[in-house]
Amino acid sequence: MNAATTTERPTAPAPESGPNTAVRITPAATVQHGALLTWRSLLKIKRNPEEILGLTFMPIMFAGLFVFVFGNSMSDGGWQSYRDFIIPGIAAQSVIFATVGTGVTLNTDIEKGIFDRFRALPVARSAPLIGAILGDMVRYVLTVAMVLIVGFAIGFRPESGLVGLVAATAVVMLFAFGLCWLSAFMGLLLRTPMAVNIFGSIWMFPLTFASSTFVNPENMPSWMSAFATVNPVTHVVDTMRGLLLGGPVAEPLLWTAGWTLVLTAIFFPLATRAYRKRA
Repeated sequence: MNAATTTERPTAPAPESGPNTAVRITPAATVQHGALLTWRSLLKIKRNPEEILGLTFMPIMFAGLFVFVFGNSMSDGGWQSYRDFIIPGIAAQSVIFATVGTGVTLNTDIEKGIFDRFRALPVARSAPLIGAILGDMVRYVLTVAMVLIVGFAIGFRPESGLVGLVAATAVVMLFAFGLCWLSAFMGLLLRTPMAVNIFGSIWMFPLTFASSTFVNPENMPSWMSAFATVNPVTHVVDTMRGLLLGGPVAEPLLWTAGWTLVLTAIFFPLATRAYRKRA
């Protein structure tokens, strides 16, 4: 043959390109990933036991100061009466203040590059946040337990027994779960751990002090009483008092559940989106 002939090697077909080849993470896988990272968060307690000391020292200090320093002045029934009034409030306040630590820890982990490693793994994007928050919830249970131990030591006796103690703890944990998502969003939005701590404290103080935590809202000025009445912390504390000492529970419990739902519905997607942008 005069015409030159060429032979071509058969080439493999080009891979089909699709709009998205990432593996889809199912809700069940998200739960599993979150549980694994929760265990990682709990293991940090062994390396940093001083974090637990910080969470337990603050309730002891508040209980001692407010019961014995202000007790006789704040209640006509003496410090014993004020003790029974304030112990549920101190338990709620201690947990609420501790939620700021969720944002601080997330911000610190991101600055250290730990979350960059999570981003490289085939895990749900929300799993590191879920693991951090659930791990903190275990710490908050220890905080409530310390407040109650101090209360028992100075004579606090809940009328509802063990059932009331468990129910009251569950209520404050429910509300703390919603607040943790707000704290997580702040931790991912702000640049430094110090900024997270400062801004977290700014809105924590009016929430906890302008409520029924330490004083009955009826004894406040009218404008502050109006704020304290709708304050979500008031609903949490009133629910805990009702469960521990007797009193109305249904209405403040519904308000607490509603606030938790609103906080989670707003800040869970915002925190997840902020994590995707920053990590």
